[in-house]
Amino acid sequence: MIEKRIDELIEIINKASIEYYTNDNPSITDQEYDDYYHELEKLEREHPELVRDDSPTKRVGGKVIDEFKKVEHKVPMMSLGDIFSEDEVIEFDKKIKKTIKNPIYVCELKIDGLSVSLIYENGKLVRGATRGNGTIGEDITHNVETIKSIPMTIKEKENIEVRGEIYMPKKSFNLLNEEREKLGMSLFANPRNAAAGSVRQLDSKIAAKRNLSTFIYHLPEPSKFNIKKHSEALEFMKNLGFVVNPNIKVCNNIKEVIEYIDEWTLKRDELPYEIDGIVIKINDLDEQKTLGYTSRTPKWAIAYKFPAIEVLTKLNNIEFCVGRTGKITPRADLDPVHLAGSVIRSVTLHNEDYIKEKDIMINDTIVLHKAGDVIPEVVRVEKSRRTGKEKPFKMIDICPICGTKLIKKDSEANYFCPNEYCDARNIEGLIHFSSRPTMNIEGFGENIVEDFYNMGYLKNIPDYYKLYKFKEELKELEGFGEKSINNLLDNIEKSKNNSLELLLFALGIRYIGKKTAKILASNYKNIDNLMNASYEELVEIRDIGEVIADSVYKFFEEEKNIKLIEELKELGLNMNYLGNIEVDDNFANKTFVLTGTLSKLTRDEATKIIEDKGGKVTSSVTKKTNYVIVGENPGSKYDKARELNIEIWSEEQLLEKI
Repeated sequence: MIEKRIDELIEIINKASIEYYTNDNPSITDQEYDDYYHELEKLEREHPELVRDDSPTKRVGGKVIDEFKKVEHKVPMMSLGDIFSEDEVIEFDKKIKKTIKNPIYVCELKIDGLSVSLIYENGKLVRGATRGNGTIGEDITHNVETIKSIPMTIKEKENIEVRGEIYMPKKSFNLLNEEREKLGMSLFANPRNAAAGSVRQLDSKIAAKRNLSTFIYHLPEPSKFNIKKHSEALEFMKNLGFVVNPNIKVCNNIKEVIEYIDEWTLKRDELPYEIDGIVIKINDLDEQKTLGYTSRTPKWAIAYKFPAIEVLTKLNNIEFCVGRTGKITPRADLDPVHLAGSVIRSVTLHNEDYIKEKDIMINDTIVLHKAGDVIPEVVRVEKSRRTGKEKPFKMIDICPICGTKLIKKDSEANYFCPNEYCDARNIEGLIHFSSRPTMNIEGFGENIVEDFYNMGYLKNIPDYYKLYKFKEELKELEGFGEKSINNLLDNIEKSKNNSLELLLFALGIRYIGKKTAKILASNYKNIDNLMNASYEELVEIRDIGEVIADSVYKFFEEEKNIKLIEELKELGLNMNYLGNIEVDDNFANKTFVLTGTLSKLTRDEATKIIEDKGGKVTSSVTKKTNYVIVGENPGSKYDKARELNIEIWSEEQLLEKI
């Protein structure tokens, strides 16, 4: 009787989890879910011999690994080629018909997440792995086990591999970012990044809290189960207990494929999860074999990618923001509008020239889209909708924060507030100093920096390293406690050990970004050498032009900046370059381009390795490029490299070279 009740509870809870996290259509209330869950916990405590391997109570996480182990895929996990227009869809069909007379297609929503391989032995989940480079992935089993829509055991005692997409539902994404904002942490740009970051956590408790979900869409070895069609494989996996997307359609011709694309282009925002396109596959598996593969992609499938979404909204006002360098940036205040899963209330208008070029006026109706599906920007003004109530833009001439008269050089598009004591400049400078790309003092989000500034605890850069004096006072602040303040202070102390290039970037020297800071640090090795460098010496360094050399030289000529460096030295900050400065002939004076997603290194790590060994990393492929390093899902840079006969390295080859 008790065993039967445990089985009932597991079935109810698993079904409710899928309804809530995957379908966004719960059939029971949160209270009912909690009641069922607590009843199951109680029965399992009282009868430990009846605890099932696939019990929902085992999904809370807790496993922590030291590193991600590499695993080899028995069948390679290939990526798909991309197309972007109806004409290309028709062209794909024409190519197929050269080999297959009457192709039948299966259309699926392209879930915007992270590919995963799941392996079951005797019906039990034994491994979850990322795609990696298609041949070698990473073992993420400890995190996969926390995802409620992935069964720990399946209905049949099969040895089977299935593949699908791990994603973060919109609801989970919004809750996660709300929580991070309250803690002053940086926000995830989109659900895809949030999902990828979650499954690559060493501590599975983090992944467990993120409420990830999955859709399964591929059976790598269908012949083992006498399956002849892809649609049959989807039904087979669904019957085993996997979550298969319900919006799949078998299309008898390309006309039906295009109708499916048109339908979901309009309906994509209604879904509780993000999609970025439609996947089109040949249904007959024998026909898939006949069509075969290119070196990178199957010829029997293609991914149609949605064009950038455009939306209309009203521009109500133009406000002005003051950056850390004093730069004044106009910002449009908008009627809130949904765009690619986000609510957009404002958008940067860059500078006066940008506004004049696009002829933007207050009260205009404007068209927005998301550049790279992340950053919203103005595409154009809908001038046909003007009513006569529009007001021309007028650039301000005094700082909106401190009232100082703005300055503008004839050679530049931007206006600047020259007041070094402007509150807005100081706050932005402090935010920049502690941000992730610079000193990376975790816990100091924009809101916390601004609050500490307004309360007098944080007025200048050295104040970060004096906050320990106010530890007891800070613990009394609303939203803080001993643990959170200790964490902040520990992170501040840790930042003292950063390499010189991070400090140079953090100081906010005009024109000095991440790469330039690295060049300067690696050339001069310590802050004193750099401070004593002449303009003539600086301008001779590769990639340091006259403007940058002038900015650096003048910065270290100013008495207040010399005093700042001396104070930071006294406070214990490292002033030396800690990078590997060993020059390697494989890299020295060579130009590299990175494309695609790397599985073992982040982009920043790969760039650091190359630059530490004397190489240079650029963003575009030209005849001067020596090597292109290719990860998963490479884009047009890969094709350009092949066109120019530039040598291509895999991530593995890069690692072998070092």
